[in-house]
Amino acid sequence: MKQAIVARTDLGMGQGKLAAQVAHASLQAYESAGSSARSEWKSGGQKKVVLKGSGESELQQLAEEARREGLPYALVRDAGHTQLEPGTLTALAVGPAPENVVDKVTGDLSLY
Repeated sequence: MKQAIVARTDLGMGQGKLAAQVAHASLQAYESAGSSARSEWKSGGQKKVVLKGSGESELQQLAEEARREGLPYALVRDAGHTQLEPGTLTALAVGPAPENVVDKVTGDLSLY
């Protein structure tokens, strides 16, 4: 089991902002997963990777691929209180789900 979080590289987010957006995405996708997937992922060490996404259109495309694969996913939009405009799409989480299925969606991306 694995979760992949794709964060945009084109926004110039500070390290703290990036960490917060990745955390939001991870938790939201986890909450949308079924109870058996959540349990299996938690008991298996909660494997996750953070990957680079080039922009909003790439995150939208990957989310659509995740939806077609039947994977839990979450798109995160910033509230706009600090560095970004309200509604800016910042991150996408895919999974937790079997690693080979998550990799079908995100396997070609580089580590952040």
